[in-house]
Amino acid sequence: MNDTTLLQPDNKSFGDLPVWNLTDLYSATDGVDLEAAFKDAESRINALEQTYADKVADLSSEAFGAAIVEYEAIGDLLGRIGSFAQLYHAQNVGDAERGRFYQNTIDRMTTLSSKSLFFTLAINRLDDDVLEAKLVDPVAAKYGPWLRDLRVYRDHELSDDLERLLHEKHVSGRAAWVRLFDETEAAIRCDVGDEKLTLTEALNRLSDSMPEKRRAAAKGIGAALGEKAPLFAYITNVLAKDKATEDGWRKYERPVSSRNLANLVEDDVVEALAKAAKDSYANTSHRYYAMKAKWLGKKKLDYWDRNAPLPTAESKIISWDEAKDMVLDAYAGFTPSMADTAAPFFDKGWIDAPASPGKASGAFSHPTVPSAHPYILLNYLGSSRDVMTLAHELGHGVHQVLAADQGPLLCDTPLTLAETASVFGEMLTFRSLLAKEDRPEQRRALLAGKVEDMLNTVVRQIAFHDFERQVHDERKDGEIALDRICEIWMQVQNESLGPAFNFDDEYKYYWTYISHFLHVPFYVYAYAFGDCLVNALYRVYTAGTVPDFEAKYLDLLKAGGTLRHKELLAPFGLDASDPSFWARGMETLTELIDELEDVA
Repeated sequence: MNDTTLLQPDNKSFGDLPVWNLTDLYSATDGVDLEAAFKDAESRINALEQTYADKVADLSSEAFGAAIVEYEAIGDLLGRIGSFAQLYHAQNVGDAERGRFYQNTIDRMTTLSSKSLFFTLAINRLDDDVLEAKLVDPVAAKYGPWLRDLRVYRDHELSDDLERLLHEKHVSGRAAWVRLFDETEAAIRCDVGDEKLTLTEALNRLSDSMPEKRRAAAKGIGAALGEKAPLFAYITNVLAKDKATEDGWRKYERPVSSRNLANLVEDDVVEALAKAAKDSYANTSHRYYAMKAKWLGKKKLDYWDRNAPLPTAESKIISWDEAKDMVLDAYAGFTPSMADTAAPFFDKGWIDAPASPGKASGAFSHPTVPSAHPYILLNYLGSSRDVMTLAHELGHGVHQVLAADQGPLLCDTPLTLAETASVFGEMLTFRSLLAKEDRPEQRRALLAGKVEDMLNTVVRQIAFHDFERQVHDERKDGEIALDRICEIWMQVQNESLGPAFNFDDEYKYYWTYISHFLHVPFYVYAYAFGDCLVNALYRVYTAGTVPDFEAKYLDLLKAGGTLRHKELLAPFGLDASDPSFWARGMETLTELIDELEDVA
């Protein structure tokens, strides 16, 4: 029987790091319960097809509601299976056996789910008045928000046969290339001095207090990424062309259009966000990094100094128990119910924290399905940034738990709103730590850390968005040479980070490890969207102008995907469609930099 957990690294300075207990989903990769779930899904999908294929238009309101309920139950069942496979694989993406299990599971799921595609396609072929008549029954009416969001794709859907073909080819097309990227990245080892480090470990060294260690790590990362850059450039070209081909068939105007539609956000709102962030570069990132260069005693920063701690900052390993207490205390300071929702993640095996060899890099909170619970993946190495990452992912987890009561079809939020709770969790943790700190130099270190986190979330992500846009635009004219992709990368980095930096030649390859470009094209602006939105929310919270703010905020999270951003923000007097909204969101960052100047 295959094990569902990994042993944690022997690093006692962190304390006992938790690992996932995936048995809450299924007992094992060869468990009888998993096979039974597959058979149940197959039976129910066959019955759905036999009962409703070519009959959706003729269903009564009551029958239509019953059909959606069954479709939703099937989705929850398949989602649980897929979540188990993805989480098991993420623990060690370099393990061939896990990779085969994951691929075989996705193959089986794709074959099954392709049989149910007819249902949503048939719904989107219904005229508005016909659909409205089907929502008389209360059961059907409950799914009104899901149907509203489903129908935004009406003008971009193809015939049933073509949709099924694209669906089934996904596992041997885009998904296969993404898996190749993931496994290649997980296998990378960086030569750092006399050590061979994983990419995660080497990237962590860029926050070391010793300049020579940062430099060695940066050079090692650059060399390792440069070696794989031709492959990553080829994967990028293939997937950009694949996207362009499908976008053309679906009649999307621009490469970003499909993501905006999925995020249920208007093109002009995204453009206003990007413009506000880019307009702020001189007064945010350029100004801050010029200050940081002076603090580090340098005329210009080397690129490996970007996340360097300040010289006066305490340099210590933060144990897992300390990190847990910091975040839960901050959440409880906002409202005890938020901490109560977060506590089971620590107590019930819902977090996998160790930075293990082969493990997926970065961090995420996987919602799985409402009938189960979310799981959080971290690569915890004891830094203050790791604490903020925990606060971020735990915010996602709390959001996912609270929204789960909406059910599988109504709990999901667009990426833009999904980042609200995560960034809000970071802000709560930062403000809690800052309020407890009265030493001026440590306050400066905390403020600088928060400013850098916000620069990474807004400025850096908008620069990523700009890079991605240019790559996809140029791919329309043919395959892009590796050197040209690197040139675009360096252009947006110089523009966003400003004149305070020296960039050595190997930095041109650093775009290759950003997995979001391949996993979810045009995801990255959602981070900036979430950060600016939270800045606005937090200003309302501290101003005390909205009665029962805490309860209204939790209601926002509980709403899941039932409401869009205008409806969700209305109780707080905010409107993200107002172009000035984003400029006000950037004010929080500029004010923190002003405060840093005063403290310094």
